[in-house]
Amino acid sequence: QVQVVESGGGLVQSGESLTLSCTASEGVLGGYTVGWFRQAPGKERERVSCIDRRDGSTYYANSVKGRFVISRDNPGNLVYLQMDNLKVEDTAIYYCTADLWVHCIDTTPQFVYWGKGTQVTVSS
Repeated sequence: QVQVVESGGGLVQSGESLTLSCTASEGVLGGYTVGWFRQAPGKERERVSCIDRRDGSTYYANSVKGRFVISRDNPGNLVYLQMDNLKVEDTAIYYCTADLWVHCIDTTPQFVYWGKGTQVTVSS
């Protein structure tokens, strides 16, 4: 069972930056497609970003495009979500997900492994 763990959440002011990190047990994240989702209170879960295991291609939701960047470290077992120019509407619990078989271009990728989430709160 792959365990996914997120870190890096916190409280920031609007316009500030935050970097989330994701890692997995047994050092397997490098071979997986990794996604970031978020869920705000009273709202549906939203896919925020993705980095594909196959070719490193990436996906961003329109709401974060130009402000968020997803990347992997060189060995590949850490995935980062750099979030710049944060807005109040970015406030949510952010979840890291991983899967061996999905791809970022999938319309609704069904990730198997999920972390427990990290809270990001952006104040005005």
